[in-house]
Amino acid sequence: MNITIRQETPDDHAAIYTLTEAAFAEMEHADGDEQEMPARLRAGEGFLPELSLVAEFDGQLVGHVLFTEITIGGHPALCVGPLSVLPAFQRRGIGGALMEHGHDTARALGFSLCVLVGHEDYYPRFGYEPAGRYGITFPIDAPEACKMVKFLSPHGATIQGAVLLPPEHMPGGSE
Repeated sequence: MNITIRQETPDDHAAIYTLTEAAFAEMEHADGDEQEMPARLRAGEGFLPELSLVAEFDGQLVGHVLFTEITIGGHPALCVGPLSVLPAFQRRGIGGALMEHGHDTARALGFSLCVLVGHEDYYPRFGYEPAGRYGITFPIDAPEACKMVKFLSPHGATIQGAVLLPPEHMPGGSE
């Protein structure tokens, strides 16, 4: 399967909404507003256009991931999510390709760690570990095993503290 990963453009926004909605429709722990999150995050101060990535196959958007800037204990960091792949294209490595491309871009931009709240069986394959092991706490009510961190550089492992998420990251957003 020949997938192209690129930075999103404004022309992609409607397709990103649709694919995010489809990707989370059958998820057991979905909040129900995941499709709204990319637009909220784009409007926030932490939006980095180079870290909003789409996967394209045969001219169709089949995946999307967004990394936004946050702080942890006063240090800059990234929060991942949502990661969405159309159901018909899941389990083909598209999510992994988006994650790895995002990690590489994040390193190139000088970020040293990423955090996320996600499925405890999926994200460890990309190097994510429970954040609590490293003194990183989240303001979200979720199982501790789902609150994860990935260090992109040795400096990342020195950062501890509370994850500060702006309102647009929270279910229901800033509305």
